[in-house]
Amino acid sequence: MDDRYDVQDLNIELARRINDELLRDPDSPYAGKWIGIANGQVVIVGDSYDDVRRRLGEVEPDPFRCHCMEGVGIPEEEQNAIYGA
Repeated sequence: MDDRYDVQDLNIELARRINDELLRDPDSPYAGKWIGIANGQVVIVGDSYDDVRRRLGEVEPDPFRCHCMEGVGIPEEEQNAIYGA
């Protein structure tokens, strides 16, 4: 079995936790930043999507094990469309 699906689940769960943090605390260090997640861990935080995505690929070359999100805080009812739950 390909464990990349398990890693995707970890990445999505972490993205949801970060999103919940952003909703609770608009002064979070993730607010207004791009967040790069690989293998269930935040590995990069930056100001631009292109930079974070490029650096994320250097940390983890398998895009199936990566997730990139913008730190804006999305209400829970809107998360399903984004995270595919």
